[in-house]
Amino acid sequence: MSMTRGAVCPLVESERLTLRGHRIDDFDDCFAMWSDANVTHFIGGRPSTREETWGRLLRYIGHWQAMGYGYWIVEERSSGRFVGEVGFADMKREITPSLDGMPEIGWALVPAAQGQGLASEAVKAALAWGDANFGGRKTACMIDPDNAPSIRVAEKCGYREFARTTYRGLPSILFQR
Repeated sequence: MSMTRGAVCPLVESERLTLRGHRIDDFDDCFAMWSDANVTHFIGGRPSTREETWGRLLRYIGHWQAMGYGYWIVEERSSGRFVGEVGFADMKREITPSLDGMPEIGWALVPAAQGQGLASEAVKAALAWGDANFGGRKTACMIDPDNAPSIRVAEKCGYREFARTTYRGLPSILFQR
């Protein structure tokens, strides 16, 4: 892969959203989202602690430096309101089949922003950036089989199921695009 190491997270805009890099002062918004059981029900199964959220925030900032891609904060363009996170990562997951070589996309939105098409819009904006920067490489995502809204988002954005597996003892569906 020829992504630029040490890259700065680019600003990406869609009709209603701005995707921008994480900053340390995003911690409170991130913690509020990741400590909400409604958000984490299908992502790890339990709310995140302050420590876990801090580690996630630093990982997102560092991913751009190390890999040349990563996650964005998702804000509503009209208000600047924090609505969630979207982006790509190389998680080095111990999973079969392997996701090695495929940037893994993920997304999470605060409950107040769900059900309005914002997740699909954010994922499509991230994918447009990925299509321009990944040199035609496939990307993947992993979704809990009971997470019907996220499965719909993935399918709307061109992802197709390629495997069913378990990750950390829980059933997962792997999608690729």
